[in-house]
Amino acid sequence: MKKVTTGGGWPAVAYTFRKAKEAGGIWKLWKAMRSKNACKTCALGMGGQRGGMVNESGHFPEVCKKSLQAMVADMQGAITTDFWKKCTPEMLRSLSPKELEDCGRLTQPVLYTPELKRFQPISWGDAYDRIAKQLKALSPEETFWYFSGRSSNEAGFLLQLFARLYGTNNVNNCSYYCHQASGVGLTSVTGSGTATIQLEDLDEADLVFVIGGNPASNHPRLLRTLMQVRRRGGEVVVINPIVETGMVNFSVPSDARSLLFGSKIASLYVQPHIGGDLALLAGIAKQIIELNQHDQEFLDAHCSGWAELAASYHDMSWEEIIRKSGISREEIDKIADRYAKAENVVFSWTMGITHHENGVENVQAIANLALMRGMVGRPGAGLMPIRGHSNVQGIGSVGVTPKLKDAIFESLEKHYDVKLPTVQGRDTMDCMEGAGTGELKFGFCLGGNLYGSNPDAHFAEKSLRNLETLVYLSTTLNTGHAYGLAKETIILPVLARDEEPQPTTQESMFNYVRLSDGGPTRHEGPRSEIEVIADMAQRVLGPKSSGVDWSLMRDSGRIREAIAAVVPGFEKIASIAETKKEFQIGGRTFRDPQFATHDGKAQLHSHELPNLKGNGSQIRLMTIRSEGQFNTVVYEEHDFYRGVPRRDVILLHPEDITRLGLDPSITISVHGPAGSMRGIHVHPFEEIRPGNAAMYYPEANVLVSRHLDPKSKTPAFKCVLVTLESESLAVVGA
Repeated sequence: MKKVTTGGGWPAVAYTFRKAKEAGGIWKLWKAMRSKNACKTCALGMGGQRGGMVNESGHFPEVCKKSLQAMVADMQGAITTDFWKKCTPEMLRSLSPKELEDCGRLTQPVLYTPELKRFQPISWGDAYDRIAKQLKALSPEETFWYFSGRSSNEAGFLLQLFARLYGTNNVNNCSYYCHQASGVGLTSVTGSGTATIQLEDLDEADLVFVIGGNPASNHPRLLRTLMQVRRRGGEVVVINPIVETGMVNFSVPSDARSLLFGSKIASLYVQPHIGGDLALLAGIAKQIIELNQHDQEFLDAHCSGWAELAASYHDMSWEEIIRKSGISREEIDKIADRYAKAENVVFSWTMGITHHENGVENVQAIANLALMRGMVGRPGAGLMPIRGHSNVQGIGSVGVTPKLKDAIFESLEKHYDVKLPTVQGRDTMDCMEGAGTGELKFGFCLGGNLYGSNPDAHFAEKSLRNLETLVYLSTTLNTGHAYGLAKETIILPVLARDEEPQPTTQESMFNYVRLSDGGPTRHEGPRSEIEVIADMAQRVLGPKSSGVDWSLMRDSGRIREAIAAVVPGFEKIASIAETKKEFQIGGRTFRDPQFATHDGKAQLHSHELPNLKGNGSQIRLMTIRSEGQFNTVVYEEHDFYRGVPRRDVILLHPEDITRLGLDPSITISVHGPAGSMRGIHVHPFEEIRPGNAAMYYPEANVLVSRHLDPKSKTPAFKCVLVTLESESLAVVGA
């Protein structure tokens, strides 16, 4: 398919009408999108009490293809009883991720066992009884509890409370496989693991760095902000091994001028090798020092560790920096010159930074660079991890972590007059390892696709298969329901956010708590996540166990009262349903250079530069998402912006195709550290830096090893060394 020259634009408008047709008409979709509910996709911050398609700053319209895709998926018809009569795992495995999503909404609890050989509908009572019986028969340390960012703060808080009162700290969330390195890295610098800015600060920025990400595809609403930076005469520096179409040009559909004439986004585009980020960031910092553009007064007054950091930059040779980053001195100078001239700078990044074995160090290096010129701790400048799902940050805030923060732990014990478990909890990968060894026997997944988000897909399948019971709370089918099957697998159908019978809350990546009103249910059968969790806790722990009256915890207002009493900064959540006043969480957005660290100063960190991986026969691979995809959910098989018509491909620069002696008319095998993929089509792609390659996530997870960043326990989905082998037959019609 032909590659487009701009993101967004009229094709996005046409796509909206196509999706509206699927949803039952433009008016029906309009009403759904305008309801007072937080966006179901990214955490950039849309919806809530300002109404759908309105961002935190009050701007309307704010909408993107991702939010449309998620809404239309929830507006699908129900999966029929006839479907379940033929629903074997083999049948589900024959479907692509998109085809699974398109099967329809889940409306009946279903059960799979090897004896049944298929999924079959069961009653809610039978499902609850099976789950309760298993939990009562096991010790708490034989269970794990996994949370996605799709759920509400109320559901997240309630389920982690259930798990801890049951007796385990094996409580973790999907951020371990995405932005945990951001949280750990930022906490080590500022004392808070979230963005240091508000959305409004971007309106004052005259330079925005976008590092290791493609928000044009994954967070399209940010492109309007970047467009405005350029219109004000500011700069946007993009650092990415792939030149992404939407990061070069984007036609913002909600802006007439941009829609008609397009908007330039990147003022400078730099392509390091995959894994070269730390060296590049160090090079920019070194050049800032050589230009004498660092803020010595700020560093002395508000930072710890400057002497050590300055010495480390001094000891790095330019030859080492250039060799390990793949970026010339001239390009580094261009970046540093722009940074030196800017007055208000925001540094943003995504998983191209965190998905490395040194992901935390990458985040710390970005923070070092920002702090060198005093760009943290004041309005209009700061650090901005671009988080994925719309409430992944909130889930962590309300206690969904293996180790609770001391303040939350103490408040929980005091509020409910209970003793919580103190045994060290397992992170997400540790839970998968424990399932594989048989130490863990029961898993509970609140949304998400645990199987699909794991590296080493064969291992993930075997580990989940080793469990005695696995419970999914889901709205639609995904690859986890096809491959992530335990000896007993139960899928419980739950309501989408805009179908909840009671208001719920979510937290954006800017630490802003939003209120979703919920709305009418679209199908009979699915239940509220809060209701399901409270009912199960009551069956397992008793109606009034450990100081908690579980019948009262079916009320989202009661849960918010508990959150307000337990979680620092969330005091205003208790009355949010009555006041309708959404709020910023205190202590996270640094308007002054006083940080939440032991000495009140930002902590600088020195690093050794890692060697650039690979040799002549290997190529550095990163897993990527397509334009028609969100997390593990695939809405479109093609990748519109990159001009790629299918997903079983590897994107290679023509130079590498020639160097490796490959023929694009012949499929290849790709061999990685965890496994191999065969029948892969070679897609010549000039936009990727030679020496590097890209394949689509989650399909390519079979290649990715379980090697983790030791500090954050985040898998290295980037910089995977692979070898390529031609297969014997030419591709028909290639």
